[in-house]
Amino acid sequence: MSRPARFDILFEPVRIGPVTAKNRFFQVPHCNGMGRAFPSSMAAMRGVKAEGGWGVVVTEQCDVHHSGNHLRELRLWDEQDIPHLARAAEAIHRHGALAGIELAHNGFHVANLESRTVPIAPSLRPTRGIAPVTARAMDKDDIRAARRWHRTAALNARRAGFDIIYVYAGHDMSLPVHFLSRRHNHRTDEYGGSLANRVRFLRELVEDAKEAVGDTCAVALRFGVDELMGPRGIGAQDEGREVVEMLAELPDLWDVNLSNFDNDGQTSRFAAEGFQAAYVKFVKSVTTKPVVGVGRFTSPDTMAAMVHGGTLDLIGAARPSIADPFLPRKIEEGRFDDLRECIGCNICVAGDKAGVPMRCTQNPTMGEEWRRGWHPEYIPPKDTDDTVLVVGAGPAGLEAARALGQRGYEVLLAERARELGGRVTLESRLPGLGEWARVRDWRLTQLRRMRNVGIAPDNEITADMVLEAGFSLVAVATGAAWRADGMGRVHSEPLPGLGAVPAWTPDDIMAGRLPTGRVVVFDDDHYYMGGVLAERLAAHGCEVTFVTPEPLVSAFTQFTAEHKRVQRRVMEVCAAVLPTTALVRLQPEAAVLACTYTGRERTVAADAVVLVTGMVPRDDLYRDLRAHGEQALEAAGIRRVVRVGDCLGPGIIAAAVHSGHLFARTLDTALTDETPYRRENVELRPERPLPLLGADLRATR
Repeated sequence: MSRPARFDILFEPVRIGPVTAKNRFFQVPHCNGMGRAFPSSMAAMRGVKAEGGWGVVVTEQCDVHHSGNHLRELRLWDEQDIPHLARAAEAIHRHGALAGIELAHNGFHVANLESRTVPIAPSLRPTRGIAPVTARAMDKDDIRAARRWHRTAALNARRAGFDIIYVYAGHDMSLPVHFLSRRHNHRTDEYGGSLANRVRFLRELVEDAKEAVGDTCAVALRFGVDELMGPRGIGAQDEGREVVEMLAELPDLWDVNLSNFDNDGQTSRFAAEGFQAAYVKFVKSVTTKPVVGVGRFTSPDTMAAMVHGGTLDLIGAARPSIADPFLPRKIEEGRFDDLRECIGCNICVAGDKAGVPMRCTQNPTMGEEWRRGWHPEYIPPKDTDDTVLVVGAGPAGLEAARALGQRGYEVLLAERARELGGRVTLESRLPGLGEWARVRDWRLTQLRRMRNVGIAPDNEITADMVLEAGFSLVAVATGAAWRADGMGRVHSEPLPGLGAVPAWTPDDIMAGRLPTGRVVVFDDDHYYMGGVLAERLAAHGCEVTFVTPEPLVSAFTQFTAEHKRVQRRVMEVCAAVLPTTALVRLQPEAAVLACTYTGRERTVAADAVVLVTGMVPRDDLYRDLRAHGEQALEAAGIRRVVRVGDCLGPGIIAAAVHSGHLFARTLDTALTDETPYRRENVELRPERPLPLLGADLRATR
C-alpha cells in the first residue's frame, strides 16, 4: 500500500547542526517512570520507537548534578552513569535514528530528599510542593559551577553516543527557566532584572554546550514560549517571543511548547489535537533553525499541514509515540487504518508520577518491551491447537480477541449487547471523553480483517451454551458493574438508609436514566467518573452537590496532570463542592454528610444521590462454569476458563486492555509461583574506601 504524495514531506531529511534526521518524526523528551531505576526497560522502550521509524528519539530529562536530584529520572552526574545511557543510545542507533538526551538541573523544583543537598535557585525561595525545604540563592561561584556541571554532562553524553544534546528551559522545572522568570528571579546583578540579564544563564549554557560538543553533536534548546499566565508569566506575545528573538540562531534546534506540563500535556478532555500551534507558530518567523513542536498529533493530515503551513519543521510527539511506536512506519507504508491513535487520557503520565514504568491505554506493550519481551507490532504465532471463546466485547475482550487473532488462533468473540465496546462505548459518550472511543474503534478495525475471528453481538452466553460450543479455552471478559450499595473506600458495609432517597449509579447515568432536581454525587472513586457525571447532570439541569472524602476533587487526576482543570470545571458546574466530606446515611429527601476528620455532621436536601464508590465483577458466567466441575469441563473439551479484565479485577481501561493482551500472550491470567517478568538488580562491586574521618580526628588529638 502506497502513501499519498501529500505526506512525502514528512519523510524528508532535516539537517540539525552537524547531524541529519532521516525524516520529520521527532519523539520529544518524555518521562516514563523507568529512568535510572529501570534502565534496561527505558532503553528497550526507546529502541522500539526507533524501530518504528522515528527519525529522532530523545530521553527523558537527565539530571546533571546531585543538587538537582529528581528521584525518577535519568542522571548523568559523572562517568559512572555513562553505561546505562549508552545502552539507550545504542538501541536507538540500531534502527537508524538520532539519539537525543535532555540535560537538566531542576533547581528549586526538587527538594533533593535523596541526596540531602540543599537545593539551589536564582533567588531564595521554598522548593516546589509541600516538602519543608528552602532553596538557597546561588552566588557567582554556584553559577560557574552549574555551567561546569552542564558542560561536563554534555561531554559525557557525547561519550555515551548521543547525537543531540538538549538544554532544558521549559515547564517551569529547570534552572534556566527559573532564571528567566520574573516570578522566581529577584536578583540585582547581571543575572537579574532586565530580560537580557535574566536570559544570560540560558545563553551561557547553550554557548558552553556548543563549544564543548557542537562540532559533532547538535545542541537543542527546549523552551516553553507561553505559561498561559498573562502578565505574571512568560507569554508568546511578549517575553516568550523576545527570548526566541535574542537567541534565534544560537541553538541548532528549537523545541518549543507550553509551560508548565499541565498546559503542555493537556488531556483530550480539555484540548484538541494541535492545540499548541497558535502559541508556537511565530518561532519559525524569527529563526532559520529547525523547529519542533507538539500537540498530541495523531492525524497525518494535521502533521503535514504543520510543515506545509510553516508552523513546524519536525513533528514532535510524546504521547502519540507511546500509543503507537510504529506511527511513522505505518504512515510511510500507507497503513492509515493501522494507526493506533492516542486517546489523550494521560494514564502514561500517571505511571511516571507514581514512579512505576508507565502504561498506555491503547498500547498494552508499553513498559513491557524489556521485562516481558513484548513488542507492539509482533506477537508469537500460536503454539497450541486451542480454539478460544471470548465472552464480552469490552476493552479486555476486544484486545484478547484481536491479539489471539493476530497469533492465528480461531476465536469467537461474543457480546450480549448489540453495540460492541462495553464500558468504552458508554464512557466515551460522557463529557470530554469522546476520543476514548478509539480504544474500541482501532480494535474493531483490526478484528474485521481477520478471517479466523468471528464476532457475535447481541448474544447472551450461558454456561450451557459454552459447554456445547466446542472451544478449548474460554475467556470471560464480561466486565463489572458499579455498586448500588455505597460500599467502597469509606463504607465497608452498605450505606445506611438506602431507599430513603432514590440512588443512581454511573451505569444508570450512562444508560440514560437520569435523576432530576437536587442531586448529591458521592465520589469515593476519585478518578474521572465522578467529575464527568457531575458535568452530565448539571447539563441535564440538576442542582448538583459534589461530595468527596478526599481534600481534592477527582484526586487521582493529579497523576494525569489535569487536576486543576478538573477541579475548576466541577466547581463551575456544581452548586456546591464539599471536599473532606463523606456521605454517611440517607433519610427522606436528605443526605447526611460528615467531615472525614472531625465526624461533624450536616444535612443537605437531596432528591437523588449518585453513588460513585466501587465496582463489582460481572463474573456469574465464570462461576457457573466452575460450578459444573472439572469433569464436566473436560468432557466438553474445555481445558481452561479464565477471567479477563474488569471481570477479574475492576480497574481502569488501560488495566483491562493489558489483561486482555496478557491472556492472548500466555493463554491465562492466573497468579504463578514464578515472577512473570525480568527484573533489574544492582550489581554489587567492591566498595571504594571512604576516608576514616573519625580515626583521623582521633589521631590528631
